[in-house]
Amino acid sequence: MAEITAAAVKELRERTGAGMMDCKKALAENSGEMESAIDWLRAKGLSAAAKKAGRTAAEGLVGVAVEGTRGAAVEVNSETDFVAKNEQFQDFVRNIAQLALATGTDIEKLSAADYPAGGGSVAEVLTNNIATIGENQSLRRAALLEVAEGVVVPYVHNAVVPGLGKIGVLVALESAASAETLQALGKQLAMHIAAANPLALDGNSLDAAMVERERSIAMEKAKESGKPENIVEKMVEGSIAKFRKDNALLSQLFVIDNKTPVADVVAAAAKEAGSPIALKDFVRFQLGEGIAKEQSDFAADVAAAAGTSKAEPVA
Repeated sequence: MAEITAAAVKELRERTGAGMMDCKKALAENSGEMESAIDWLRAKGLSAAAKKAGRTAAEGLVGVAVEGTRGAAVEVNSETDFVAKNEQFQDFVRNIAQLALATGTDIEKLSAADYPAGGGSVAEVLTNNIATIGENQSLRRAALLEVAEGVVVPYVHNAVVPGLGKIGVLVALESAASAETLQALGKQLAMHIAAANPLALDGNSLDAAMVERERSIAMEKAKESGKPENIVEKMVEGSIAKFRKDNALLSQLFVIDNKTPVADVVAAAAKEAGSPIALKDFVRFQLGEGIAKEQSDFAADVAAAAGTSKAEPVA
């Protein structure tokens, strides 16, 4: 049996909101594996992990930029939120977003590209920023959207300064409708995306591994109902259908009225404009999503320096 430490139980409690004993049991049942323990708690109905797993921990800024029918989003991380208020850092993120429009989204190529304001390559300027600002920083990711005809609409939720913030969205609308019409629709859709956090454009585009993970959790829940196998299978399929509907942009209910599917909102706008409108794609960058932030523990640091361990097994 894997050793279950107090630190592991604490982390699981923080990530799921479940009780201490439930967290301890979840870890014991899953050989101490954190992600499996989270799924176990969810399957038992003991966890709010589905909501808490999306909480972000890294700092820095997300930047968006649009030029013509192209739009780019980038994320640059820092150690503390203080750096996000630094003008030098803000200028860097703003310039990287513009550069991504021309260079593309490959981080290695983007890092090797000449920095727009001079001073060498992007990587060299980033190194200089680290030295002068005094915090580690990294260019994490970039995304690019483009349409043949229409618009790519940018949106930053709670922007720190124009084009920079903690949640950046791009919406690609392909249409011959007027730019004014498309911009207004795109802004509404972008605000929806920022709030609802869809995982894919449509149900068929959802990550297959993610769907299978949800299927396993739904199966565990359904089996505990004690119902016949054929009913269990229908329960599972119903859960997966709901998961697809709730997490695909086109089938989500529009946040403005909470009753109209996004696909119908786009169709209504196209009818009013007298021209077809296709919602081709979207990008949503939330600062730090998927990154676990290191927690400073003074007692643990002292123990490590003394050559002892603070992580004792839970009794």
